[in-house]
Amino acid sequence: MKIALIAHDKEKPQMARFAAAYREVLRGHELFATGHTGQVVATATQLPVTCFNSGPLGGDQEIGALIAQNQMDLVLFFRDPLTAQPHEPDVNALIRLADVYKVPLATNLGTAEVLLRGLATGLLAFRELVTGDEKRHEQYE
Repeated sequence: MKIALIAHDKEKPQMARFAAAYREVLRGHELFATGHTGQVVATATQLPVTCFNSGPLGGDQEIGALIAQNQMDLVLFFRDPLTAQPHEPDVNALIRLADVYKVPLATNLGTAEVLLRGLATGLLAFRELVTGDEKRHEQYE
């Protein structure tokens, strides 16, 4: 599965601890991340991470584009809900795309843990049924 990792600045240390704790689950999957988050995760886990631009410089949009192409299977986005983000419209668009394309999305530690535990036990296998054509997102409507 292709997993996107995103964390606002105040949440990056938590993302690093989380990724390190779930390193063995993440190891078997392709990891993608916005700029600095990807560096933080790669350092914490020693796993390969494909890094995009930082969120404010278009990284959220790059991940959103992969979601729109059904090329992303899971998004872990540790948001800082108490700090205004200059790229908030991009954040909202990414969340909307995850909903449209039925991509599981966690926006906090608790939900991320449930999703990764589910991933480890095969509960996200429905994403493997998605074929990649233009009807891919319609299968679950």
